[in-house]
Amino acid sequence: AEAPQTRSNTSVCLKFTDPRIADGAGFARAVARRLEREGAALDAGAYRDAPPGLRLWCGATVELADVQAMLPWLDWAFHAEIAQAAEAA
Repeated sequence: AEAPQTRSNTSVCLKFTDPRIADGAGFARAVARRLEREGAALDAGAYRDAPPGLRLWCGATVELADVQAMLPWLDWAFHAEIAQAAEAA
């Protein structure tokens, strides 16, 4: 969330801003699919009416260590999708 008053510390939303990304919604869906296939994050896609990106549940039922363990996977999925887009171009 760009406005501080709408930020959530339980449903964390991430937006990809890299200029190499042409289709933000498609890119975010592909990253979410990669994370799910690897078992690193489940249901990480943004809501339909939310801006394109990822939504990570960080509520009381999620351990900090689990979020920390997912972050390298997120980095990997991001770079894998960037590489795949570069190959397709």
